[in-house]
Amino acid sequence: MSDDCTGGTVPAAAAVRPAAAPYASRPERSRGRLYPEPESRTRTAFQRDRDRIIHCAAFRRLQHKTQVFVHHEGDHYRTRLTHSLEVAQIARSISRVLGVDEDLAEALALAHDLGHPPFGHAGEAALDQAMEPYGGFDHNAQTVRILTALERRYNDFDGLNLTWETLEGVAKHNGPRPADAVPGDIEVYSARHDLELHTHAGPEAQVAALADDIAYNNHDVDDGLRAGLFTVEDLRDVPFVDAILDHVTADHPGGGESRRIHETVRRMIGSMVEDVIDTSRGRLEEAGPEDAEAVRRHGAPLIAFSAAMQAHGEALRAFLHARMYRHHRVNRMASKARRTVRELFDLFIDEPQCLPEEWRERCDGPRTMTTARVVADYVAGMTDRFAIQEHRNLFDTVLWR
Repeated sequence: MSDDCTGGTVPAAAAVRPAAAPYASRPERSRGRLYPEPESRTRTAFQRDRDRIIHCAAFRRLQHKTQVFVHHEGDHYRTRLTHSLEVAQIARSISRVLGVDEDLAEALALAHDLGHPPFGHAGEAALDQAMEPYGGFDHNAQTVRILTALERRYNDFDGLNLTWETLEGVAKHNGPRPADAVPGDIEVYSARHDLELHTHAGPEAQVAALADDIAYNNHDVDDGLRAGLFTVEDLRDVPFVDAILDHVTADHPGGGESRRIHETVRRMIGSMVEDVIDTSRGRLEEAGPEDAEAVRRHGAPLIAFSAAMQAHGEALRAFLHARMYRHHRVNRMASKARRTVRELFDLFIDEPQCLPEEWRERCDGPRTMTTARVVADYVAGMTDRFAIQEHRNLFDTVLWR
């Protein structure tokens, strides 16, 4: 047995890249891009998608966007950027063992949070409430909007002109979209480049979605422990974690607290990764999909946790909600975040002349549908620190002295 980079143990042979599985997405069979382009001589279509995502401005801004803790609370907590990188690493590990396309899974992992506004879920809740009269705000739809319209880097098109497979995976990050619940931006793009929103996503998107679950659950445990919101002993209330803690304590009785935390989280991730691989192998063998299209047409996800691990994950999430996400320190930050986002939105939609020129030019007057969409794009694109600075500049009259 050999340690893998996710913290678990897998057979040594699994470290060797297996042949592509028949159900893997194939870049040479991609459904293509909305705007046809010559193929790269050095990269597959999915590698090119990944590279465009890494080089876009929205990706760089993730380094100063909240995962749970606002940037000024400490340098060692996860941000949206480090979270996305961790999701990508886990997604690549699972994809390699299952024989699906690593580059597509990585591209989806790196892109999945691009649409998040500043201050994490608190910022999104405030922006969604502010946008309620104008169709609401959905971070997943905002990601599609960024990738297909807001990034303006190329002469021949707006957006990044990614492949159908990447955009489909982003749009269906959480599964099929019911016909009566498709956000406008996804619906608009799909009308031009049909993303088949009623089906499940391809195998790589299913891998990326579970990698996201694994990363945020376990790394929020790590951040919560290091922030002192709960203790290692408190985690014994979660049976899955309790069992791992017993093994860590037995294997390393003299280890310090910091090493104990790291080893526990490492083994939690490894256990979840191995569970996904084992469960998915069984489902894929039973279903026998002949290609990626068959994975999409299957009536349920083929990449999945076992029922037992699903229950463990739900118990862990319940613990985090009770002991971390609802902790008074987090609640106070969330309260300030919601007020900051709402006050910025209200000022800009009432006074669009206060927006920077390139944004102001897209508006057509106070409180119109067009202006609301422009303001939402502007506010959603802010980093935490830029939102704080903008709010200070616009509302802190002490700065006049």
